Amino acid sequence: MLTKKEQRLRRARQTRIRIATQGVARLTVNRTNLHIYASVISDDGSKVLASASTVQADLRKSLGGSGKGATTEAAQQVGKLIAERAKAAGVEKVAFDRAGFAYHGRVKALADAAREAGLQF
Repeated sequence: MLTKKEQRLRRARQTRIRIATQGVARLTVNRTNLHIYASVISDDGSKVLASASTVQADLRKSLGGSGKGATTEAAQQVGKLIAERAKAAGVEKVAFDRAGFAYHGRVKALADAAREAGLQF
């Protein structure tokens, strides 16, 4: 019997295999109960080109104090920020890697915000 985490990682592995054949940078999302993290990883997987999360001090200030990293509003801000940083690193097109998480709630909010900020996927 697989644990909940093992099931998620199994789903993530399938997605990453598919993304690897596309030869494009991937926008990967990780979510915990308290925070959400996003990274743009190079197409060969060797380098993190840009990252943003609700843990970073500048984003925490705009969220207003502590304990507010687990909201869809926070996820939208992370999505906007990751798109800006990816474009600054010269990345326009990415493949969205939801790391086995359901495309719903905070994960969807982050993806939509990144799209609106000009990232293509």
